[in-house]
Amino acid sequence: MERIFVIDDDKKLCELLTEYLSTEGFEVETVNDGLLGIEQGIKSSYDLIILDVMLPGINGFEVLRQLHGKVSTPVIMLTARGEDVDRIVGLEMGADDYLPKPFNPRELVARIRAILRRVKPEREETNSVSKKIRISDLEMDLGSREVYRSGERMELTSVEFSLLEKLLKNAGELVTREELVREVLGRAMTPYDRSIDVHVSKLRKKLGSIVDGMERIKTIRSVGYLYALAQPENSGGNQETDKE
Repeated sequence: MERIFVIDDDKKLCELLTEYLSTEGFEVETVNDGLLGIEQGIKSSYDLIILDVMLPGINGFEVLRQLHGKVSTPVIMLTARGEDVDRIVGLEMGADDYLPKPFNPRELVARIRAILRRVKPEREETNSVSKKIRISDLEMDLGSREVYRSGERMELTSVEFSLLEKLLKNAGELVTREELVREVLGRAMTPYDRSIDVHVSKLRKKLGSIVDGMERIKTIRSVGYLYALAQPENSGGNQETDKE
C-alpha cells in the first residue's frame, strides 16, 4: 500500500483527504504544522507528499526546500486558486505538480497516480539488464533512474527525469507541449498551464550547453521542444546513441 503524507493546516481537509484517499487504496498520514511536516517527512518513508503553500509560521515553500535537501519524495503542492506565482515558484523549487484549491478529489487521485507511475520503474525493467540512453556527454540509466553528464551524476526531480527521457528518446525531433504534458505530467493540457515550460526551463539550467554554447533543448515557438544533437567537427562518430 502506497503511503501518502499530507501537510496542511486545514484539519477538515485533512480528514476528508484521509477518508477519500484511504478508499482509493492509499495509506494516509497528516500533520497540520510545517515544522512537524519537515521532521516527519524526513524521518519516515512516504511515496508522495501533498503540501499546502499557505501554512502558519513556516510556509510551504520553506518546507519544500528543507525536505528536498534531505529526501527525494515527490511533492504535489496545493495553492490558492488564481495564485499563478505560487504555482510557478513551487515548480521552480522542485515540486512535481500543483493543484489549486478547491479541487476535485478525483483530480488529486489522478495526479497522485500519474506521479507514482512515473517515479516507480516497471518491475520487469528493474529486474532486467539496465537500459541506457547515451547521447553526446549524457548517459541515462532507465533502471536506476540516474543521469550522468560527462561521468558526473546529476540531481534531477522525477518530473525532470521523465521529461529528459522523453526528449532523449526523440533527440533531433520535435516533441509537442501537448505530448509532454500528457506523457510526463500524466494529464491533458489545459489553457494557460505553463507547468511543462517551467520544468523545461529548470532542466535547461541543470544540463547547460552541449558544445560551443549550443543549447540542448531548443524551443519550437508555440509548438514544443527539441533535444538538439551536437554536430562535432569530426564526424567520425563520437556520438553514441542507444535508445533500446
